Amino acid sequence: MASGLAALLDDVAAIAKIAAASVDDVAGAAGKAGSKAVGVVVDDAAVTPGYAMGFTPDRELPIVWKIALGSLRNKFIFLLPGALALSVFAPWLVTPLLMIGGTYLAFEASEKILEAFVPHEAGEEMEELALSSTALEDQKVAGAIRTDLILSAEIMFIALADLAGRPFPIQAVALAVVGLAITVGVYGVVGLLVKMDDIGLHLAKGGTRGGRALGRGLVKAMPVLLSGLATIGTAAMLWVGGGILVHGLEHYGWMAIPHLVEGLSHWAGAAPGVGAITGWLGFAVGSAVVGLAAGAVIVGLVHLVGRLRSPA
Repeated sequence: MASGLAALLDDVAAIAKIAAASVDDVAGAAGKAGSKAVGVVVDDAAVTPGYAMGFTPDRELPIVWKIALGSLRNKFIFLLPGALALSVFAPWLVTPLLMIGGTYLAFEASEKILEAFVPHEAGEEMEELALSSTALEDQKVAGAIRTDLILSAEIMFIALADLAGRPFPIQAVALAVVGLAITVGVYGVVGLLVKMDDIGLHLAKGGTRGGRALGRGLVKAMPVLLSGLATIGTAAMLWVGGGILVHGLEHYGWMAIPHLVEGLSHWAGAAPGVGAITGWLGFAVGSAVVGLAAGAVIVGLVHLVGRLRSPA
């Protein structure tokens, strides 16, 4: 009896070790895969607050919550099953889909840069003013969820590309962990950002001088922060989109552009003491230039087609 119990305990211990190793594998795979998608995460966190701004304070967090739920639906109903199906049936499609998504990010960033220099058309603003607050909120939420679908697809495909060769269960759980962790992290930060001015106003009415000063500082910093986030988001789009294109070209053996970007990275990485940082910056800048070039071409084509289709 004692020997049977000892054997059972040995079996339980062995199963526990296997389970712990599996958890470690999932955690390691999820962490590594998620870190590769950090640029898209930065872009997601930078872009989303704009969709919740301009509404009354009581609607800001509900709007963020609606967008977060839409993001979870995007990831777990559409993208996670799709990514896993690709890994099993068509792994060769991952790189082309990544490149399409990277091109879209570059296009979006280039369009934002163009909009910064070309005045907006009054027609779009009048259309928004004509909507009720509920309709405008629904429109903004729908637009945010569509944007999130693209960014989430990039996150999941980047993670999937890094999980190639792992067992299918590890891929599935790691992708789920990445998707959930990134959604909670991004929309938690977004919720704090959109309420920062309200937190500042509350502190500004407080009883201590330091609290009031901090509150006024938060209120004054909000426009600067949002403007900075918009700039960071645009830069992240160019860097991530261009980087995806560079890696895709390298994957298919078209080495001219990858060699130029890697040469810039090696040159920047020769700086003594900070070579790792400057080398990364060199690659990021080179990738952003590639993204800007690709995005500018597509923006030009889109506007040309639009002009040709518009009535004389």
